[in-house]
Amino acid sequence: MTASFGSRFVDAVSARGRLCVGIDPHSSLLAAWGLPDTVAGLERFSRTVVEALADRVAVFKPQSAFYERFGAAGIGILESVIRQLRSAGALVILDVKRGDIGSTAAAYAQAYLDPASPICADAITVSPYLGFGSLRPMIDMAAEHGGGVLVLALTSNPEGRTVQHARTESGGTVAQLVIDECSQVNAGVRPLGHVGVVVGATVGQTSHDFSFINGPILAPGLGAQGGSATDLITVFGSARDAVLPSYSREVLAAGPDPDGLRAAAARALAECERALSLTG
Repeated sequence: MTASFGSRFVDAVSARGRLCVGIDPHSSLLAAWGLPDTVAGLERFSRTVVEALADRVAVFKPQSAFYERFGAAGIGILESVIRQLRSAGALVILDVKRGDIGSTAAAYAQAYLDPASPICADAITVSPYLGFGSLRPMIDMAAEHGGGVLVLALTSNPEGRTVQHARTESGGTVAQLVIDECSQVNAGVRPLGHVGVVVGATVGQTSHDFSFINGPILAPGLGAQGGSATDLITVFGSARDAVLPSYSREVLAAGPDPDGLRAAAARALAECERALSLTG
């Protein structure tokens, strides 16, 4: 049996530190690197990031959309990126934010979480807003093959509040309901369960309780997107031990020089480790 995602997550961050680097090759970033907004530019960008960071960073989060926009050729590059990162010992969270029902959800599970698929990753991001139960095919596939599912709970975009902060019949928020559902799947699992949540690092102090999740907490939005390492304490408090800080542009903007990318990743890691080690 493949080790569980929770176990592999703990091992990865213990060995390399708590940092996720998002790989978001949007057109303006390619231009900033002096690369054309073409398949060739995408391939060169991706190869540089992999060669500079694959053996140093614990977790990577490629954004599928920035590869999908180039069609089959872009997906082929994404497959190669996932394969190379995993071969270098890193975990890969594929940022696809999928959410559907029935056979379609099962097909997404096969595409991204079945080891037989060429685009299989260690974990994927998913949307629970067709009902948490709709995620069951992906949650079950992940459990079967040692993968993970990271569920959108509290996102930092202003539009998200309309749904995520809405109140349920019991009086809690929809986001808290999502968090609680994840907690139930992970109950009793050690060292961590395979179902985590995505909570923006810029959401500020909320009334939401993250303490019982018992799974990874992915915190995007750090650096160029406005969040700072110290915000992690404000948002997550005593639940910060499971937090995985995620930087994208803050690190990628240091390219295309490989040494610049390594230095930027090291700075981000040091800032987060320092903030997350604070007590009180």
